[in-house]
Amino acid sequence: MFDYLFFDLDGTLTNPAQGITNSFIYAFKSLGIEVPTYETLLTFIGPPLPVTFGKMMGLLESQVDEAIKKYREYFSTRGIFENELFDDIPPALEKLKAAGKKLVVATSKPEEYSVKIINHFGLDKYFDYVCGSCMDETRGSKSEIISYALERCGIGDISCSKGRGNNSSSSNNNDNKSRVLMIGDRFHDIEGAKNNQIKSCGVLYGFGSEEELKKAGADYIIPKIDGLFKIV
Repeated sequence: MFDYLFFDLDGTLTNPAQGITNSFIYAFKSLGIEVPTYETLLTFIGPPLPVTFGKMMGLLESQVDEAIKKYREYFSTRGIFENELFDDIPPALEKLKAAGKKLVVATSKPEEYSVKIINHFGLDKYFDYVCGSCMDETRGSKSEIISYALERCGIGDISCSKGRGNNSSSSNNNDNKSRVLMIGDRFHDIEGAKNNQIKSCGVLYGFGSEEELKKAGADYIIPKIDGLFKIV
């Protein structure tokens, strides 16, 4: 049984394609860089911005910083609400909450933006915590986000905490982690879960493919959100 359900935001709870692609277009045009095809822009949904601009687009470090600045210039004022909920998300969350599950958002999107989006769609009543990255790009990887979410739920890796580790606490911590499930649409969600020793569930209605999720090693894969009820 899973008592703690960690949800990715983009591609899992909401469809942010319009706002995110428009933000990337604005950033590329501002830097005088050729805008990739729309299909390529969609692949940028999910990874942290430094990864997208740096590793995926091959920009120099100085360009990455400016690209992120321009991206957020558009996103913070317009792109953030060029967004929509995926079908059946609110009733699914309501059902899970009524069943006593602890629901947490674990996203690579900055926490400041994530809170605004969750509140905008009226989902704040379902979630115990909204955990995202920092605006200065610290705590940016999905592994770090999930670790942060675990800590906020009181399931941090206390066996590694200075002066607090012992066999008993380590065992209890592992038991608690076995009750956590990460739900997301991209391989970053799956890899982040593995790095934190928790189970993962890939969703097929987002922006990742079944092949991507299987290759990453998802423990479960569901086509729609209601498939989650059979797992938890």
